[in-house]
Amino acid sequence: MNKKIRKTTILAGIFLMLAILPVGAQDTLKVSDRRSGKVEVREFTADYLDTVQLKKVFVLNDYSMIGVEYGAAANMMLFTPAKKQSYLLSPSTFGVYYTRYGKMFNYLPYFGFKVGIRSTSEGYKFKEDKETHQIPTLEGATAARIRIIDMPFMALIHADSDHLSGFASVGIYGGYRTSIERFGEYVDESVRYSFMEYDRRFDYGICGGVGMAFVFDPFEFHINLNVRYSWGTLYDYDYASPYYYRYAYPLDLSLTGGLYFHLTRRTGRSRGQIRREAIDRVKHPEKYEDTYSDNR
Repeated sequence: MNKKIRKTTILAGIFLMLAILPVGAQDTLKVSDRRSGKVEVREFTADYLDTVQLKKVFVLNDYSMIGVEYGAAANMMLFTPAKKQSYLLSPSTFGVYYTRYGKMFNYLPYFGFKVGIRSTSEGYKFKEDKETHQIPTLEGATAARIRIIDMPFMALIHADSDHLSGFASVGIYGGYRTSIERFGEYVDESVRYSFMEYDRRFDYGICGGVGMAFVFDPFEFHINLNVRYSWGTLYDYDYASPYYYRYAYPLDLSLTGGLYFHLTRRTGRSRGQIRREAIDRVKHPEKYEDTYSDNR
């Protein structure tokens, strides 16, 4: 008798469990339209939900960063009249920069600006003229390296993914030539490390470049190829003759590596966004009602 009752109880339990378990279980999700204010209830089967693939959406914030760059430069000058020359390599270009990415017209998230202070070099290196077999000189020097402190301001355009960014920049700069060193066996020692009275110390011009960044929040590692063209001639154009003007405009290429630290969030909700949403929730609670269902 006991065995029969036990068997009956087990079978009754099995049937009860089968009755309770939903066949083709469904989940409900309440979705609200913020524009119309309507709330729509949608039902999805468990089998369907198991097949849904969620794609991560990359949303770039307006963010800022500060960093340092170090590298080498190749210097030359555009002379009038022309002189045969090659690039003069200078291994010390260093700068500190602030970069801000933002949206143009509060919509297009591909723009920004970059400003900084930089210690770099200008210079020239003459080579033998194949026709005359002579090496040009300037104040007896066949080469010269000029140190300059400048401040570039550049507009940026960029494209970003999760861990990679590419960018291009263009802008202007202003600077001051701090020192000079002339090279060559015919250089007078009194002027080897001195500017001449007709040399111009202030410099200005255009600058820009291209680069890429490897992003590992909250840091970025930058590789930059930059060009700088001066509009400020190296010396007074009439120092040698009031009738025949002479010009020398620096043209520099530099390759630098940089380490940048994020000052604000690159992706995800920033503190400012969270604060604005909290204020909006207090002022307009109706916009956030029934956004999510209780069945999560």
